[in-house]
Amino acid sequence: MMKPLSFRITSNHLPLCVFLSLLWGVQGTTFTATEPATTTPISFPPPPTNFTAVGQSETSINLQWDKVSNDSSYLLQYNDTKTNITETDNDTVSYNVSDLTSGTAYTFTLYTVFGGITSTGVNLTAYTAPPPPTNFTAVGQSETSINLQWDKVSNDYSYSLQYNDTETNITEPYGDTVSYNVSDLTSGTAYTFTLYTVFGGITSTGVNLTAYTAPLNAKEFKSVIQNDTSITLQWKKVDNKLNYTLEFSERVINVTASEGSEPVTYIISDLRSATIYNITLFTVFERLRSKGVRLVSLTAPEKVKNVTVETQNVSSITLKWDKVDNVSTYRLSYDKRCTHIEESSPSVNYEVSSLAAGTKYNFTLISVFHNVSSDEYTFEAETVPPSLVGVNITERSLTSFTLSWKNVKKDWKYLLDINGNITMNTSDEDVVAYSVSSLKPGTRYNFSVTTTFTQLHSAPFTDYTVTAMDCSSVPWHVTSSSIQGMVKGVFTNATAVYNQNLSVSPQGSNVSFTHLVPGATYEVLLVYKELEQCRQRITIIPTNVHGSCSYLNGGSSIVVFWDEPTGVWTEVEVNVTGRTVKIYEHTKRQTIISALQPAKTYEVSLSLLSGDLRSHEPFIVFCSTDPRGVIAGSVLAVLLFLVLVFLAVFILLKRPDFIRNKTFIRRSKLSQSSKKCKEIPVGMFPDHFSQLSMDENRGFVQEYEDLVPIGTEQTRRAAVLPENKAKNRFNNVLPYDWCRVKLTTSNPNETSDYINASYMPGYNREREYIATQGPLPSTVGDFWRMIWEQRVKGIVMVTNCVELGRTKCERYWPADSKPNLQGQLVITLRSEIQERNWTLREFNLKHKSTSEERMVKHFHFTAWPDHGVPLGTNVLIQFRELVRRHIEKEGDGAPTVVHCSAGVGRTGTLIALDVLLQQLKQKRAVGINAFVHKMRLSRPYMVQTESQYVFLHQCMMDSLEPETEENIYENADMIYVNATALQEFCQQQRHT
Repeated sequence: MMKPLSFRITSNHLPLCVFLSLLWGVQGTTFTATEPATTTPISFPPPPTNFTAVGQSETSINLQWDKVSNDSSYLLQYNDTKTNITETDNDTVSYNVSDLTSGTAYTFTLYTVFGGITSTGVNLTAYTAPPPPTNFTAVGQSETSINLQWDKVSNDYSYSLQYNDTETNITEPYGDTVSYNVSDLTSGTAYTFTLYTVFGGITSTGVNLTAYTAPLNAKEFKSVIQNDTSITLQWKKVDNKLNYTLEFSERVINVTASEGSEPVTYIISDLRSATIYNITLFTVFERLRSKGVRLVSLTAPEKVKNVTVETQNVSSITLKWDKVDNVSTYRLSYDKRCTHIEESSPSVNYEVSSLAAGTKYNFTLISVFHNVSSDEYTFEAETVPPSLVGVNITERSLTSFTLSWKNVKKDWKYLLDINGNITMNTSDEDVVAYSVSSLKPGTRYNFSVTTTFTQLHSAPFTDYTVTAMDCSSVPWHVTSSSIQGMVKGVFTNATAVYNQNLSVSPQGSNVSFTHLVPGATYEVLLVYKELEQCRQRITIIPTNVHGSCSYLNGGSSIVVFWDEPTGVWTEVEVNVTGRTVKIYEHTKRQTIISALQPAKTYEVSLSLLSGDLRSHEPFIVFCSTDPRGVIAGSVLAVLLFLVLVFLAVFILLKRPDFIRNKTFIRRSKLSQSSKKCKEIPVGMFPDHFSQLSMDENRGFVQEYEDLVPIGTEQTRRAAVLPENKAKNRFNNVLPYDWCRVKLTTSNPNETSDYINASYMPGYNREREYIATQGPLPSTVGDFWRMIWEQRVKGIVMVTNCVELGRTKCERYWPADSKPNLQGQLVITLRSEIQERNWTLREFNLKHKSTSEERMVKHFHFTAWPDHGVPLGTNVLIQFRELVRRHIEKEGDGAPTVVHCSAGVGRTGTLIALDVLLQQLKQKRAVGINAFVHKMRLSRPYMVQTESQYVFLHQCMMDSLEPETEENIYENADMIYVNATALQEFCQQQRHT
C-alpha cells in the first residue's frame, strides 16, 4: 500500500498528475491544486471496482462494475473515445459499448467522476467476439471419417469444433482455408458439426453443418439366376439401408429395397445373351456411395434353335442345330448320359452313337457360356429298329400260311408285304404270329417283314413260302405201271416211294412216274425246294389175272382156276352172276363156286385187287354146269324177272316229286305267314301299346316269343364250312344261304366269297341294308372288300369297339389321317366329329389297281349298351335322322351297311326304327311285329332282346307327338357337319 502523497499543483500540473496516477496506480492520493491566485486541497473519488466484461458480441462489449456511490458518475475511455456514464440505481453498473470491430482487443479505462474530479482509472482489456467461420463444408467422406473445410477468418484466430459431445480445439494453420479431418466415426451415419471462431478466449457464434459418413459395401453380393436376357442379383442390406446403385456398361440403375431383413433381389433385364458383365454395387446413404463391391456375372446363352434329326440308323442319330451367338459349347443329355460338344461353325452336326436299336430317346440340349446354361431344348428322336433275324413259317395250308417271328419289343410294329399287299401288324405277345388267308394253292408268295418304330422302318427281312397243294385233287391217271398227272402249283421235286423203290418225276408241271410195281401203294411226295407241298398214297392198278374153269359132277358147282398174279395184290375176286367170292390166300390158285343151276353156262370174271383198287380189266371165262340142272334154272329166271317188274312199277308209283323247290316253298310259306301280322293305325297305336304293356308286359312277351322260331329252319351251309367257321364272331349267328352277301371271286369253287353279312329289306327295297357282324381281326379286309364291291356310301356302327372290358368289334378304320392298306383298298380318314352320343367320320377309299376313289361316311352311335337300349328314344331317333338323310341324299340304290357286334340286336333295332318311321310317315300306321318277322326271315335273332322289341314300340309312341318345322333336316351336309346343333334344336322342338 502506497502512502498518499500531498502536494500542491496548479492547473498546469493536472494532466501530469493523472498520468502518474495511472502509471503508478497510486490510490488515495490527494492532489492540492494551487492556482496562481490561491491554493485549495482536492479529494479524488475512489476508482470503480470489479470492472469486468460480462458479454461480448462481434460489435459490442458489455462492461460491468460495482457502483462507487450514488453521487458518482463515470468516465469510460477507449480508442480516443470518452463516454460519460451516469450512475444507475443498481449496485452494479452495466454499460454496453457498441459499434466495435469484431475480433478486436479493446483497452478500456474507467474513472469515477465526482464533483468534476475523476478518480484514478481502472483498466480492462476486452475482446469483441470474432466472426463465425464461412464456407463451412464437408469436402470428403469415408466410411469412418469426414473431412471438413472452411475459410480462414484471421491469422490470430483459432477454432473450436463440437459434435456428439466432443469438442476439439483447432489451431489456425497457414493458408486461406482451414481443413480438418474428423476420424473414428461410424459408417453411414449423419453427424451435426458446430464450428466456432475463438479469439482471446471468446468464441464466435457457431456455424452448423450436417455431414454424413459413407455407407459400407453390401455383403454377399451375387448373381442367383441368369437367363439369356437378364441377371437376377442378390445381396444383404447394409444396416437397413434401402438405397443402392448398380453400375455396368455405362448403365446406372438406382435400386430402392423394401424394408425388412430379407436380402435384396433385383433383376437386370434387357441384356444381351451370352455376355460378360462387370457389375458394381454401391450402397447409397444421403447421396453418398460406399466404395462399391464388384461382381462379374454372365447372361445365359440363347436357347438352341432349329434342331433337326438329320439321319437315323439302328445305333446312332445325327443331330443338327444352328450355332448360338458367342457360344461354342453345348451339352447334350439323354438316357442318363451327358455329352459336351465343342463346335464353332455356323451349324452344329453331332452324331449320337452307341444307341439301342428301335428305341425312343428323350434328348435335352442346352448351350453353355462360361458354365452358364441356356434354357433346355427338349425333343425326342428314335433309332431305326433292326431287321428281323428270321421269320418262321409255322403253318401252311392250301389257301393260307402263318408266319411268326420274335417280338423283341412290344412297341414295335411290323409291315408285312406279300406280293405288294401291305398289312400292319402289332402284338403284345413275345412271338408275333400272322396268318395270311384267301390264297391260291400251290403258289409261291414272296414276302418281306419290315420292323417299324414310330415312322422309322428297318431293312426288310425277305423270304418266300408256298401254299400247300392238294394232291388228292390232282386228276391222277394211274395204270398198272405208272402214275401221271397235271399238277397246278409250284414244286421242284416229285417222288413216288414204295418200300425201297424210288421213282422220280422229270421237272415240269406234268408228273410222271413209270415202271412201277403193279398193285403197290406208292407215297407220292411233291416238294418245293425244302418245303413239302403235298403227300398222297396212290395205289397202282394191279395186273390182270388169267384163268380157266370146269364143272363138278352133280350139276351145281364149278371150279375156277387162275395163274399166279404178278406185283402186289390183296385178293382175287371171282364173280359169277353177281355172286362174288374173295380169295385172300396168296398161295391158293383155285376156288369152287357151288349152288349153281345145272346145265347152264355162266360168265365168270376174275379180277385182282390191291386194296380197293382192282385190275384194269377183269378176265372173262364162260363155265357150264352139269346139264341136269336146266329146269330148275329156268324157273328161277322167270321168278327173278317178275320181281324186277314189280319193283319198277312200285318205284314209278311211289317216287316223290323232285321238281319242286323245297326252299322256295318254305320261304313262300314263311312270307305268307308274315302277312298275318297287322299294321296298327296311328290312332289305335296308343291303345295297342297299352294292351301289350298290361300284366307286366305280357303282350310283349307273347309277341316276342312267337318270333323266336321264325326263319331258323333255313340252310346255312356256307357259314358252317370248315374254312369259314373262323370268320364268324359267334357260332349261333350265321347268315342264311339264300340272302348272304357274296364277295366277288374269280373261281366259282373258291370259298373266299364268304362274309358273315346278310341283305336286309327296307321300306322301299328288298336289299336296302346289309346287316353284318363287327369285323374280326382276320375279316377286316373282307369287310372293306364288301364295302367296295357293294358300292356302299354309308356305314352305321351301333357298338363300341370295347365294352365292359371285352372286344366287341375290331377297329377297322385308321386312327389318324395316315392311310391304311386293306387288300387292294387304301383307306384314309378325312374327318372326324365327336359329339356327345355319336361320332361322325368320313373315309376316302382308293383302289390300288384302278386308282378309283370313293367317299364313305361313317355314323358311329356310341351311347348304346350291348343287349340293352339307349337311355332315351330321342337321341336314337335323332341319330336315325342323320342316317336317313344321308341315304336319301345319295339315292343311288346302294345298300347301307349296319353293324353292331353280332349284327342282329342293335343292328336289327336301328334298321327296324328307320323302316317303321318311314312307314309311320307314309301310311300313318306301323307294323312292328310284321317287320321284325320279315327281318328274321333274312337273318336270325334280328332285334335280339325283348327290351329292344319294347324299345321300338316306345320309339313309335314318342314319335306320335306332334312335330313342327319338318324341314329342319333340309340340308344334309349341314347336319353332318353340325350334328350338335341339330340335336339341341330337335330337343327344343320336342319340348314345345
